[in-house]
Amino acid sequence: MALTVKEKIDELRKKNAEALLCGGADKIEAQHKRGKLSARERLQLLFDNGYYDEFNKFVENSGRKISSVAGRKMPGDGMVTAVGPVDGRLVYAASQDFTVMGGSLGEMHAWKMVEAMLKALKNGVPFIAINDSGGARIQEAIFSLRGYGDVFFQNTALSGVVPQISIIAGPCAGGAAYSPALMDFIIMVKGTGKLFITGPAVIKGVTGEVVTDEELGGAMAHATTSGNIHFVAENDHHAIQIAKQLLSYLPSNNTETAPRVGDGSINLIEYPDLNTIIPDDAREAYNMLDVINRVVDPGSVLEVKQFWARNVITCFARINGQTVGIIANQPNFKAGCLDIDASDKASEHIRFCNAFNIPIITFVDVPGFLPGVQQEFGGIIRHGAKMLFSYSAATVPKITIVVRKAYGGAYLAMCAKSLGADRTAAWPTAEIAVMGAEGAVNVLYAKEIKGASDPAAKKKELINEYEGRWVTPYPAAEFGLVDAVIEPVKTREYISVALETLKNKRELRPEKKHGLIPM
Repeated sequence: MALTVKEKIDELRKKNAEALLCGGADKIEAQHKRGKLSARERLQLLFDNGYYDEFNKFVENSGRKISSVAGRKMPGDGMVTAVGPVDGRLVYAASQDFTVMGGSLGEMHAWKMVEAMLKALKNGVPFIAINDSGGARIQEAIFSLRGYGDVFFQNTALSGVVPQISIIAGPCAGGAAYSPALMDFIIMVKGTGKLFITGPAVIKGVTGEVVTDEELGGAMAHATTSGNIHFVAENDHHAIQIAKQLLSYLPSNNTETAPRVGDGSINLIEYPDLNTIIPDDAREAYNMLDVINRVVDPGSVLEVKQFWARNVITCFARINGQTVGIIANQPNFKAGCLDIDASDKASEHIRFCNAFNIPIITFVDVPGFLPGVQQEFGGIIRHGAKMLFSYSAATVPKITIVVRKAYGGAYLAMCAKSLGADRTAAWPTAEIAVMGAEGAVNVLYAKEIKGASDPAAKKKELINEYEGRWVTPYPAAEFGLVDAVIEPVKTREYISVALETLKNKRELRPEKKHGLIPM
């Protein structure tokens, strides 16, 4: 007998209720006991007022299985996909549901994620993936493998077109780890988030090494050692908060400019202590973040990869409400030298900013590339070349401020004018040279020093002479390598004017499929 209209509506309500229960109330409670939210609770936190439009809610498992899951109910196949507003701008999201088959990826699970990504691409809006999964669904064998391949392909299609953010809120192992790695930013939750290709048990069986889940794939392991993640969150709530904060700096797609805060007026705040922030002793360290925070809008700095390669700072900030990307040497760590990890960190940030029309500000205090056998054998030439390539290829406005040391190839790698910097200013404390005075004197005047009646006194005299003539910003200014020498306190004014004059910048490059960055 045919159902009445009321019965059909009741049936729909029942199916909706079943879908919202995910794997069951008991499994949702188990999530909570682990300190984790459910897939839909995470989406409610993400979207404005908890509202989102879920699609493909009633998708079920494809039925193509090789073992024990035949006939098992799998609401949504362990994946919730939705679209909704975040601070008034649309965002597509895919949230893995650990209460259904441990969030494992099967054929339809992957299909739903790909559908969300395609919708984000077609509509030119950011995509967020919330990962909480046991990995590939073994019961679906090759179909889960194909699903991963489809996801990876779409991650690559979205790359450079719309921002992609991954939140690691639970396990993310094996092939599952590669989708986050293909995205622009990874936010990882302490304690509950785990990210690795092969887990501790496999490693112990193959190599005999003993390591815990947290030591191998926990948030701080990746934040400090591998450099695989960009932000560390204390819990699911904090992870969503970081994602929303990050989105506030980013355009929805590569044809737009980043959202601007405020009315666009220029506020030339001056901090007089900028004129005294650099120590008189050139070998003394200081915190470059103290400089940055006195130049950008108060409270606007969002550090990226804060705990990894700390000799270079990468962050987003705002100047007069406008989003900028910042790369800066950090004298507090390794004297601000560039090494393999710092080069990779800086290059990644440069390329993201360039892809999404975000002006790049560079603060320079670099004594050189870090010397050492380990660095040379590790490929510092190749990794350092990534910075040269990334800055040279970037066509967004590029503004460079030379704060103190700017020596040799590392000076060039920090966006010297010859690498395409549009505006370059130096502080009076700047030391722009091939190398430091002592090293230069040792090369240039070795015979003269050796033949002197008092070699030590002669060397000191020559160093003082060399420093006075060459280790200053003025020779560079004489030959147009810097556009201006400015008082530190005027740095915000200089950058503000530069950003205004460069806001319509257009720079054409030779047509090509893509450049070949050193890998």
